[in-house]
Amino acid sequence: MTDTTQNSIKNKNDNVDREQILNCETKDATGLNDFQKLPSEDQIAIPSVGVNRFRVPLKFHHKNEDIIMSHDCHATLFINLKKEKTGINMSRLCSILNEQSLDGVVDYKFNKNLIDLYQEKLRDYPDEKFLDKVQVKFEFNFPLKQKSLKSDNWGWQYYTCVLESVMTGGNDLKHFISVHYEYSSTCPCSLSMSKQYEKAWERGEIKDGNGIATAHSQRSGALTKIELTKQAVEQDFFIEDLVDLLRIALPTETQSLVKRADEQAFAILNGANPMFVEHASKRVFKTLNASKMIADWAVNIEHWESLHSHNAAAIIYKGIAGGLTRAD
Repeated sequence: MTDTTQNSIKNKNDNVDREQILNCETKDATGLNDFQKLPSEDQIAIPSVGVNRFRVPLKFHHKNEDIIMSHDCHATLFINLKKEKTGINMSRLCSILNEQSLDGVVDYKFNKNLIDLYQEKLRDYPDEKFLDKVQVKFEFNFPLKQKSLKSDNWGWQYYTCVLESVMTGGNDLKHFISVHYEYSSTCPCSLSMSKQYEKAWERGEIKDGNGIATAHSQRSGALTKIELTKQAVEQDFFIEDLVDLLRIALPTETQSLVKRADEQAFAILNGANPMFVEHASKRVFKTLNASKMIADWAVNIEHWESLHSHNAAAIIYKGIAGGLTRAD
């Protein structure tokens, strides 16, 4: 592209913008210039536009305790922009959510109702067609009560979660849950070599050390994203249910409160479940694939190594054509 062509495009854009800004013919109900409603001469559509990091307190039902708790959330609210339009009414995205959140408890019906309202109220004129895409996503920390392994204690275990609903094509609505689950992983190779050393030391074949070797273990994480089946939505499959599945796949979940008996029980649990990141991936694969509540899934797994300065990592997913391939 020549400099002359570039300058021509730049000057055209500058002139159009200046003229529209100084002579905006579209006004709102108060008489203020409503530049957002001007028709666009660019004829360029935008698949997703809106707001993110909109902070709002939202209420959630905690199934295990049968209580409703309020959580600080970051909302992402996106719609598509049609090629003939200049912009969207972004403040309306926020104000509608604010109004619905005052008395509403977030669930799949709440999200569908919110999407329906965006469909209706994000139009500039009553005769406009409905939107092609609406995305509603809430990021928050969700606490669950966790009983100690042995002692009569409990603590709050927090999970970084995302609840997302996406409508495409005007009526295709999908719901997703993401949970970051932390657990402990003991390296089976390190564990095996530690036991090998201890036996050799007892036989007097090795003089190094004091006869005790510690297998390397580390805090680990499984970022899991699932798409819900219709049955799951109807039965209100939620965060607690996904955490229960992850506890089956990866039973060495980190603990929120421990006494000495709990610490010993945790050591025993880790010894009974040594795993590479590959083992953890396969465990998750088997558990999530067996659930009738999950239509699709993807998991990013990471072991924050205590042996190495780097981390062991894996990504595994169900493998549906056109489906999820990452959890983030």
